Amino acid sequence: MAVSSAAVPAAVPLEHENQIFLDLFHDDGLVVCARGLGIDRLLLRFLRLYCEPARLVLVLNTSPAEEEFFIDQLRTDNVAHLPRRVTNEIASSNRYEVYTQGGVIFATSRILVVDFLTDRIPSDLITGILVYKAHRIIESCQEAFILRLYRQKNKQGFIKAFTDNAVAFSTGFCHVERVMRNLFVRKLYLWPRFHVAVHSFLERHKPEVVEMHVSMTPAMRAIQSSILDILNACLKELKQCNPALEAEDLSLEDAIGKAFDKTIRHYLDPLWHQLGSKTKTLVQDLKILRTLLQYLTQYDCVTFLNLLESLRASEKAFGQNSGWLFLDSSTSMFLNARGRVYRLPDDKAKKKRKAAEKADIGGGEGKDQKRELILESNPKWEALGEVLKEIETENANSEALGGPGQVLICASDDRTCAQLKEYITAGAEAFLTRLYNKTFGKDQDATVACLKDGRAAKGRGNGAREPRAKKARTDSSKPKKAKKPELTLTQMLNKEEQENLGEEEGCEELSSSQESIGEAKPEDLHLNLSSDAYYGILKEPLTVIHPLNGCGDPYALTRVLHEVAPRYVVLYDAELTFVRQLEIFKASRPGRPLRVYFLIYGGSTEEQRYLTALRKEKEAFEKLIREKASMVIPEEREGRDETNLDLVRDATPATASTDTRKAGGQEERGVPQSIVVDMREFRSELPSLIHRRGIDIEPVTLEVGDYILTPDICVERKSISDLIGSLNSGRLYTQCVSMSRYYKRPVLLIEFDPSKSFSLTPRGSLHQEISSNDIISKLTLLTLHFSRLRFLWCPSPYVTAELFEELKRKRPQPDAATAMAVTADSESLPESDRYNPGPQDFLLKMPGVNAKNCQAIMNHIKSVAELVTLSQDKLAELLGNAGNAKQLYEFIHLPFTEAISQGKNKR
Repeated sequence: MAVSSAAVPAAVPLEHENQIFLDLFHDDGLVVCARGLGIDRLLLRFLRLYCEPARLVLVLNTSPAEEEFFIDQLRTDNVAHLPRRVTNEIASSNRYEVYTQGGVIFATSRILVVDFLTDRIPSDLITGILVYKAHRIIESCQEAFILRLYRQKNKQGFIKAFTDNAVAFSTGFCHVERVMRNLFVRKLYLWPRFHVAVHSFLERHKPEVVEMHVSMTPAMRAIQSSILDILNACLKELKQCNPALEAEDLSLEDAIGKAFDKTIRHYLDPLWHQLGSKTKTLVQDLKILRTLLQYLTQYDCVTFLNLLESLRASEKAFGQNSGWLFLDSSTSMFLNARGRVYRLPDDKAKKKRKAAEKADIGGGEGKDQKRELILESNPKWEALGEVLKEIETENANSEALGGPGQVLICASDDRTCAQLKEYITAGAEAFLTRLYNKTFGKDQDATVACLKDGRAAKGRGNGAREPRAKKARTDSSKPKKAKKPELTLTQMLNKEEQENLGEEEGCEELSSSQESIGEAKPEDLHLNLSSDAYYGILKEPLTVIHPLNGCGDPYALTRVLHEVAPRYVVLYDAELTFVRQLEIFKASRPGRPLRVYFLIYGGSTEEQRYLTALRKEKEAFEKLIREKASMVIPEEREGRDETNLDLVRDATPATASTDTRKAGGQEERGVPQSIVVDMREFRSELPSLIHRRGIDIEPVTLEVGDYILTPDICVERKSISDLIGSLNSGRLYTQCVSMSRYYKRPVLLIEFDPSKSFSLTPRGSLHQEISSNDIISKLTLLTLHFSRLRFLWCPSPYVTAELFEELKRKRPQPDAATAMAVTADSESLPESDRYNPGPQDFLLKMPGVNAKNCQAIMNHIKSVAELVTLSQDKLAELLGNAGNAKQLYEFIHLPFTEAISQGKNKR
């Protein structure tokens, strides 16, 4: 079957979507939907409404992939005036013309901030702003800055915000109220899955769901129990070492969830520099154990054993001391993991072999004993095979339904998809044998013997497997060297690298099975998708495997779902968002059959993760409902008049009292404060917070410095990662040279992340001696070399903004044109700033030369070599003092012995 269009068909509005749309259309507000209920469909309806030249609507907080998806959808709906994207490819001089053409505009936050500050965007002509993923709008972010600038200049336009992450509002105090305050909206619209309108409508159009609770093998259950025991022991020890971590979020149930890494970082990052090595080791162990749980249910027995063996090898190689490796549960886990892959000869055979070894003095030590491969198949594979057989049987008698139905199989990531394709096309035994030989590369003969004995009894009858088995026998006769494990420990623990490596391995696995019967290459399926977005299995009926996560395009699965229009969907892995998406998909296609097979391990951590995600979202909505009932929202929240205090740019420092500020600031308020800011700095939070304190910002392109506070003060801002990189590359030295040359008071601002520790180096890592690899040593050398350089240590951007205000107090304001003119070839600078600082410092060290006459010498000579050729009379003419000229001339020309003798005579 060929699918011609790459875009999703026009969405049919659903009943609850119409209600949400009408509510938000009449009154601005924040919509919080349950995950998967189609928040993108709602935003798309508003985009379709405002895509006309007579209106100017800005869209905030969207990624390039999301923007491309929305534009494709509107193009499919035959919208005449499509949204446009404003990026750095459009010159600043041409952006005003783009804005005045109207329509919907996707623009980066940095560009919009600069255009608002420079009045390059017609603020009074803006119809409104649509904010996507609104849960991210905190006070210091760029989007909040844009909304504040918009409301200060436009009191009539609308602001409509969308999000489907209710769990994000469950952390912090009054989080949803603070987000609404930053959005300047008064209304909160809550649409959970259990909403009466949503529940009743979806129940009328629900798909046919077949839940299959797959039983784990005894070995898998034993391994899972061992991992959970170790995980629980590590959590208890972590709490004992850190009593301040007694939190509900650190339970065993939460430890197996996806968000646990963020939770543990939230609690430990501010204290990380104070933690001991034991705590840090426990945090790393928790990460490893969570990875083991994922590998156990997600992948095959060979991959899981490979990870375990890599862990033990890394412990021996690097001398790490993870205590859980020596627990009884760990021993049980290793035995069961090996028992899933192979087994050694039984005890009787071992005793006979040992007796023979004792009888034979020259006997070996039994190292050459051959393993008998077990290669335990994944239980979900067998369940998937049964489902595909059922679908195949039903498709054979599908004349009443209009022919065979398409099949979509959804798995967690690319690695799982590649393994499923190999299993479907080649069979479990052939795939596991190939993977075992590739991973461990040993006991080839034992592998072949095991396959010869077990193939007839356990064969699935797949016609494509016989050629694969012959190929395995042919390859096994060749001697092979033992190969290293496929993945290193670091790669296994890094999720992104896991996905990349899984994709590469998937390509190898796919290429090795292209000869299988009934298989279709991706290019034969005629899907207008990227080649790595899906895995084609069969052409008739069309069968596609697609990952739930890890795609570069966040809407890749949505495109495949609507293009393939499957009659059967197999959920190999449970994912809450896609389950809801399937409900919306079925409701938008009334009358068309859809059957969903839901495969899940009963009583496993996989099932618990899914149930925990459901529970947390339900609890988050219940909390939002209670907050909405008790929320006090002022009438001026929307900022349509001047009474909204959030639009008043407050210049009061947090450390000063109101009375003191009023008494001392009367004369300062008459002069508008301003700071010249480099364009690149608008990626950070600091410009927004500076503007909030009542200081005007002039965005320009600076070659020297990031912030110009006064004509004399230049600030170079560095985050910790940027500071380390600049010190290692030498770039910071060059920047300090430029600042010291052109400004009297150069400043290096070192800004820390407020969510992390306010410490540059861990406790106990300070060295007595200067080291070329130590950051403190490099900063010390920097301070010694640049005597005028000052350091600002700021724990957060809020403190930085307050310090800038203090540094500017009662000082003149900078000039943007002058700051822009400061370059390597500046002509508008004072004469003294044109000379190289090295020779100038050397000249000032000579006798008779001081700060008053140094300028006269540099204006008349080109180098120190020319200075040596001048006579004493010429020097007296330049210096304006005969005594200074004599000192300088004698210092240059008088021999050392004669100078010593003259000194003695003077005494």
